[in-house]
Amino acid sequence: MLEGLRVASQNWIGRAIMAVVMGVIVISFAIWGVGDVFRGMTSQRLAKVGSGEVTVDQFRTAFQNDLRRIQQRLRRAVTAEEAHKAGMDLQVLERLVTDVALDQKARNLGLAASDDTIQRLISNEKAFQTNGKFDAEKFKAIARDNGYTERSFVADQKGAYLRKTLTDLVINGVEPPRLMIEAIHRFRNEARSVDYVILPVSAAGEAKAPSDEELKKYFDDREQSFRAKEYRKVTTLEVSPATVAKPADISDADARKLYDDVKTKRFGAPEKREVRQLVFKTEKEAEEALAKLKGGMDVDALAVELKRNPKDVDLGFVEQRDFGDSKVGAAVFALPQPGVAELVTTAFGTVVSVVKKISPAVVTKTYEQVADQLKAQVAQQKAAPEVRRLHEAVEDQRASGKTLAEAAAAVGLKTRTIDAVDDAGNGKDGKSVDAPAGADLLKAAFASDVGVDNETVGTRDGGYVWFEINGIEPARQKTFDEVKGAVAEAMRAESAQKALTAKAEDVVAKIKGGQPIDAVAKELNLDVQRATDVKRAQRPDFNTNTIVQFFEVAPGGAGSVSVDGGRLIFVVKDAQTPPFDPNSIESKTIAEQLKPALQNDLLEQYVGGLEKALNVEINEKALQMATGAEKE
Repeated sequence: MLEGLRVASQNWIGRAIMAVVMGVIVISFAIWGVGDVFRGMTSQRLAKVGSGEVTVDQFRTAFQNDLRRIQQRLRRAVTAEEAHKAGMDLQVLERLVTDVALDQKARNLGLAASDDTIQRLISNEKAFQTNGKFDAEKFKAIARDNGYTERSFVADQKGAYLRKTLTDLVINGVEPPRLMIEAIHRFRNEARSVDYVILPVSAAGEAKAPSDEELKKYFDDREQSFRAKEYRKVTTLEVSPATVAKPADISDADARKLYDDVKTKRFGAPEKREVRQLVFKTEKEAEEALAKLKGGMDVDALAVELKRNPKDVDLGFVEQRDFGDSKVGAAVFALPQPGVAELVTTAFGTVVSVVKKISPAVVTKTYEQVADQLKAQVAQQKAAPEVRRLHEAVEDQRASGKTLAEAAAAVGLKTRTIDAVDDAGNGKDGKSVDAPAGADLLKAAFASDVGVDNETVGTRDGGYVWFEINGIEPARQKTFDEVKGAVAEAMRAESAQKALTAKAEDVVAKIKGGQPIDAVAKELNLDVQRATDVKRAQRPDFNTNTIVQFFEVAPGGAGSVSVDGGRLIFVVKDAQTPPFDPNSIESKTIAEQLKPALQNDLLEQYVGGLEKALNVEINEKALQMATGAEKE
């Protein structure tokens, strides 16, 4: 064919014909495209990032590594479909694109690291050490488990080191603005006093009984609220420290040792100390204050002399674990009696601590009272080898094709059957079903089907649960006759709540009109109660929604909120916020807590601008193929 083309092109007629033919071919290429022919394997390029790229192979390796780590953490199999629905594939791609963008920027800035530097950093990593020394075999094993050769792992670590160097330069010196810290201080520390009464449900009066026609209409308008849920019959087999443990085999010596370790934390109250604390910017200032205290000056008098806020100085009665810096707590609790502790230098400055009083540890239960409980705990801790043995034995039986009940019987165990459970863990009677592994088992069970061979579900104490789906009762719409009583109760409760809300609004309107809450309460024959020092924090007497409503109105204002047993009507009597001190321990702690968030925001903006400048392009088709989304 090629020889014929050569001969035909020897004269002008042949050359003219060839020109026409080639023109048709060129036009065809223009229509159908020739990109893949001349650009090479573009289907293998998942993302173009400036002069760099992310390949499909790189993405798949990173995706599988992340998936494996999640499976190890959850102790159960996680399918690629679950990971895709959770957005893990996009997170992996975003991380890889970011790495390529930062690598290019680091090269443009001339950042580099020698092999000696990287090797030194790797050898100092505790993950690669045994008994404090670099373990070459451990390093090789970790690299191999993560899909690397030694050389590629070192190269990857070099890239990670340079990227961290670059990002550290970006966020270096970032500090939260004072206005932000002050706003958080005010939000946390504003305290309100509230007068309130609780309007009982009975105040709404008795609602007339609805007719059958009204009940039927209520049901028709809300029939989705009266559906029967899907129920599943599940056979389970649990092998865990809790089921395998044998408390009777545990000696009193082992249980008593555990008791001595936890008695003050679990069966009493640990030692507490009343502490005053002063923080100084320099060690010299702290030493001068320490000399005054040891010379007989009272710490409270010294705080006044230094013009310190009493709330920052007086820590009250605290446990050793309450100190943000463990060295300060150790110094305070090292004192055998009240006095001045040794100076401790922290990130916030040099700390002078004074112990005013000591409240000794209290134990409320003797060993004999909790011996059975402790022996059960020790037995569970020692049951791990037996759990592993039984797990392997059951898996061997399952691999031979036996049902779950047959496999359990073969190793001396028994299965348990749950006749009916919905996805919320309730039976048909509405009561909670005690399912092994709880919500994790329910999630797996409702993602499975009859006849499916399922992966085990991990328990929180390191055990395993096997399960089989024996039957499925589909969700269905209940008839009116089935739920007539429930409809009547729902309608009555809704009517009573509307009437109670309307009455509460009338009372609030009177208070806003100038009538004191005491007078309103007297009319309703209710008692006025007062809550003081109410902050935006949990309290045993009010739920979170009630506390939120207290702060929704201005001081002097009134409002109402639904509570158990009726409706709470309140008046905000006053609001106080302590002065803001930017140098207090609280302010510095807020700043430290805010800093990571600000740094992350700054990094996101920097990386976003960098990727925009590099004109990142994503091959959507290659991404769909790599994640399996194309099949969906």
